[in-house]
Formats: sequence, C-alpha cells, structure tokens
Amino acid sequence: MSLFNRKQKKEISFEEILLDASNLPSFDTGRMEGHMELPLSRVSIMSVGIVFVIIASVFTFKLFTIQVVEGDAYAARSENNRVSTSVIVAERGAIYDRRGDLIVWNERDQEGEYGFPMRAYTDRKGFGQLIGYVSYPKTDAAGFYYRTEYVGRSGVEEAYHDALSGANGEQLVEVNAVGEVISNHVVRAPTPGDDLVLSIDAELSEEIYTLLATTTETNGFRTGAAAIMDVHTGALLALSSFPSYDPEVLADGDDADAIAALNNDNRYPFLNKVVGGVYTPGSIVKPIVAYAALVENIIDPMQVMYSNGSLVVPNPYNPSNPTIFRDWRAHGKMTMRDAIAYSSNVYFYTIGGGFGDQKGLGITKINEYMRLFGLGEKTGVQLLGEQKGTVPNPEWKRAVFDDDWRLGDTYLTSIGQFGFQVTPIQMLRAYAALANGGTLITPHIVYGAQGATRDIMLDTAQLQIIQEGMRQTVIQDGGTARALERKDVAVAGKSGTAELGHDNARVNSWISGYFPYEEPQYAFVLFMENGPRANTVGASSVMGKVLDWIGEHRPEYFGIEENS
Repeated sequence: MSLFNRKQKKEISFEEILLDASNLPSFDTGRMEGHMELPLSRVSIMSVGIVFVIIASVFTFKLFTIQVVEGDAYAARSENNRVSTSVIVAERGAIYDRRGDLIVWNERDQEGEYGFPMRAYTDRKGFGQLIGYVSYPKTDAAGFYYRTEYVGRSGVEEAYHDALSGANGEQLVEVNAVGEVISNHVVRAPTPGDDLVLSIDAELSEEIYTLLATTTETNGFRTGAAAIMDVHTGALLALSSFPSYDPEVLADGDDADAIAALNNDNRYPFLNKVVGGVYTPGSIVKPIVAYAALVENIIDPMQVMYSNGSLVVPNPYNPSNPTIFRDWRAHGKMTMRDAIAYSSNVYFYTIGGGFGDQKGLGITKINEYMRLFGLGEKTGVQLLGEQKGTVPNPEWKRAVFDDDWRLGDTYLTSIGQFGFQVTPIQMLRAYAALANGGTLITPHIVYGAQGATRDIMLDTAQLQIIQEGMRQTVIQDGGTARALERKDVAVAGKSGTAELGHDNARVNSWISGYFPYEEPQYAFVLFMENGPRANTVGASSVMGKVLDWIGEHRPEYFGIEENS
C-alpha cells in the first residue's frame, strides 16, 4: 500500500489550484500573462533531432552528388548559362535615286532602345507607295530575338528585300550572376545588304506629286497618278501616286492616330495607283483602235467622215425611239489624223462597230489589238500589287451581267468606256510601244537595267499615221492636248475623258504620249481620278506643268545639252 501511495503522490503547484472567477488576478494576456508554460519532454527533443539529422544527411548526399559525382556536367551547364549566343542584325542596304540622292538609309539608335540601325526615309513627298517600309527585328521580354531581321512591307523594301537584307552575324555574350554583360566576342561578323540605285529621279517625282496634290485639292478630283518611262529600256524615270504616306510612320508604328487616319482614308493612300489601280481609260485607247482599223483595212486614213455631234442608231422595234450615241462636240469633216486630234467619238464608234455602209472592226478584233498592246495583262513590273484590268468582250459580259453582247457595247468599248479597266502603267507601256515602233517593254525601277522586250510586229507605215495624229493632237487647232505644245521639245500625245456614273457628272481625266516626237526617248501617262465634268483643268494641263519643270531643271530629258 505504501508503494502504491508513493506512485500516486504528486506535488501540486500553486498555478494548478482552481480559483473562482472572483479570485483571478489581473493578467496582461497580450504579453502571455496567465498562460501556463510546461517543460518540453525528452521524446519531443529527440524527435526533432532525428528529423534534423535526416534532412542534413539528404542535403549532404545531394551536395556530394552535384559537386563530385556530376560536377563536370553541371560545370558545363553553368558555363553555358554564363555565356550565351546573340544575333548581330545585319545593316540593310541603302536606296538611292538615279542622281545619287539618298532615299532610304540607316541611322544609329541614339536612345539605345534598339540593338540595330533604324531605317530612315526621305522627307520628299509622295514616296510611300514606291519605297514601302519595313517592320523591325523583335525581341521578347528577356531580350532574345524572335524576329531576327527587317521585313520589307510593300514597295521597293518588299520587292527587293533579298538584295537589301544582307546576312546576320553572331556574337558570344558573357553575363554575371545578375545578368549584366561582362564582355562580348564576335564569332561571325554581319554582312551588310546591297545598296540599290533606282532609275527614279526623286526630285522630278516629288514635283509631279505636288502638282497632282494641288490640282486634286483645288479642282475637285479624288486622286491622281503619273509615271514617265524610257521607251527603249523600260526604266521608270518618275512614279507618283496621290495621296501617299510617310514610310517612317509605318516603320516606327508609334503614331497610332496617324496610322488609323491612313487606314480610314477612302482614297486608299497605301495603294500604288500607277500599278495597282484600275480605271476607265476613255479616249486614250483610240490610237490603238485607229491602228487596228488601218491594219485590218477597215478605213483609208484619208477617208473623210462627218460628225454632227451624235450617231443615231435606228430602233427596228420602235422607230420613234432610236439609240443615240453622242460625240462630245460636233467636229464636222475629218480624216483619221483629225479624228485622233479632235478625239471624235462618232469616228471611233463607226470604225469600231460599223455604221451604215461603213464596216467596223467588231469586238473580237478590238480585243485582239488591245491585248496586242498589253492591255488586260500585267506588265511584269517588279512592284507588288499589280492588276490585270479588263478588256470587255462577250464572254466577260455574260459572266458578269449574264447578258448578250450588243452593238452599243462595241461602240462604247471603241472609245474606252463600258467595262474597260486599265492600270496607268499598262497605258504607259502601250504608248511606249507606239513611240518606239512596236516593242512592248517590261517596266522596271533599277538604274542601268534593261526591261524584257517583246516585238509586237507593228506595221511601220500604218504606225506613222497614228503618230502623226498624236502630234496633231498637240499642235493643231482644236487638238485636245494643246497644253503640251512647246518650243524646246516636240511632244505627241492623246487625251482622254472617261465618263463616270449613271449621269456622267464625274470624269477621269487622262493624258498619255511621248517625247521628243522625232526621236522618242520617254513615254508618259498622267491620270486625274473622279473630278467634276465641268472642270476645265485636267490631266493635259498638269502634264504641261510637268514639262515646264523638266524644261527648266532637266533639259537633258528633252535631248537638250545642259551647256547649250
């Protein structure tokens, strides 16, 4: 009993005494007063020690594995983390005009935002569609390139991207533990892109653009375009499309408002209207119709035809309601040369579709000769976005309108109306062939290059009649291109006014031709889109001002020696 009693005996401390609430002392519980603290047991201490030993053993084993067993592998990986490979972006080639004027070049990034040269573009107006722009190389948040080169977007930057690009280089970059560059070593130097010299005269192109812009804004036209081409090589001397854009705005991509304004402009400032715009040509196709009529023996060039201002086609089903095809003026008596000079619709209705005893070419032959001169097909110019256009024919009308071809359709096609659609550069190439004697040349923009040629086998004697008619258009009283008459150079040309809309209240105004007349060197086309019919200032007037500028600043283009 005594042993049992000793085992049951336990000393009771003061804190274990139960007290009633009234006897509780005032404790600061925020400082843990009033809490009973018991000593840790030996078992708890030993358990913690065992866990610590196990963890320390695992760490020691892992450290031994990393440092000794797999030390070499991890050392190599560490070295790779310390030294990385980086791209050196190749400098893109510069672009010059034919006179050595820099159009596109590279500038160092002064603010250090980019690790490559920035593209800089000329401040001259009207070069957006011709030059295009680039998208820059891109890096991710860690500074690694996911796009390692400039990307050409539109124009020359895209068309000649491979030549301008060059080849990127490579370097080793050593960084410390916090990512700071300690040193770098070039492994492979970058190869700069090739420079490109264009056949374009930048100052002349800017002057044309300014004239297009001024005329468009002051005379109610919507847009305009123009180009001048060497009739022997296909080299484009000038190319302008209004409105245009600043390539640097697109390349930088920072000015969101300016870019949005360009995207929302219904005049399509990104469209190179010389190669990618299709428009109703009107009377500038008449020299081709006249040539076809001569070759096909439809009419003698000296045969006199009379225009009283309209051609009236009887209606066999309703004689009181004939179909009237109007001329723009009553021209009276005329031969073929006169008809070209006066741009008589009645004359070309007649030789195109026939009337009374006078037979006509018919739509099949009209199509054949239009395509002989390259209409309805791409010219092959190395600028993206070129369109084919449309030469109307019965198959086209059936496909588009599900309707039969009629005589009136032939009449309208003969004067460049109805569904006729051409690009300015198509008409430029066609007129170059009229000037050089029958060689269809592929236009290009590289200085010193020769465009591909195709001999379309024109009849020299018949062609001369067409050329004389185009010369009379400029110098003869009543000629529709008198604005081109000059003393310093002889010009041949043909104007055109294409009617638009159901009420014909708006027109496209054209002028195309070549100079010098005696020994042709350059063909030209100038186009003013969608202006008021009553406007007296058209394409001929604008081209006259272009020739004024050339005569003063580039007389060599007229074949005049600079020191004469």
